[in-house]
Amino acid sequence: MTETATFGGGCFWCTEAAMKELDGVESVTSGYAGGHVEDPSYEAVCRGETGHAEVVQVEYDPDVLGYEDLLKVFFTVHDPTQLNRQGPDVGTQYRSIILAHDDDQLELAKAFVVELTEEGAYDDDIVTEIERLETFYEAEQYHQDYYEKNPNDSYCTFNAQPKIEKVRQKFATKAN
Repeated sequence: MTETATFGGGCFWCTEAAMKELDGVESVTSGYAGGHVEDPSYEAVCRGETGHAEVVQVEYDPDVLGYEDLLKVFFTVHDPTQLNRQGPDVGTQYRSIILAHDDDQLELAKAFVVELTEEGAYDDDIVTEIERLETFYEAEQYHQDYYEKNPNDSYCTFNAQPKIEKVRQKFATKAN
């Protein structure tokens, strides 16, 4: 039996590639969530017209990988203190967001942020939004498995590859 988690931490290509490194992750789908327009296009999301964030939906085996493990990876592969940006990508579509599928995920995510804050894990305040997922829209096909299909793309080399390496180093026992 699989469970689903949804995260937005900048460009979905990078988050997708990092999450796919984990043992227990069965699939990762890039998409859009958290906005106000039905079935948005990539172009409309990029222009900031829809309110959506670029997100990934992670299908995982909870017997192999827990939701809290996914939270740890998520907070490792992006900067949750940057408001509406990650690296070179700027705009609300690149905001840090956790979209919970149920009350347990909602509470776990909130508690995790409190724990990080109390630990002083970051020099600046965590700005990650945490809310219930209303609707997930799958991104266009050419966005799916983007890193795998384009590993030599300069954007991937400079942005996705370091995230993948972080996962491999920090989560070696959880990595494929």
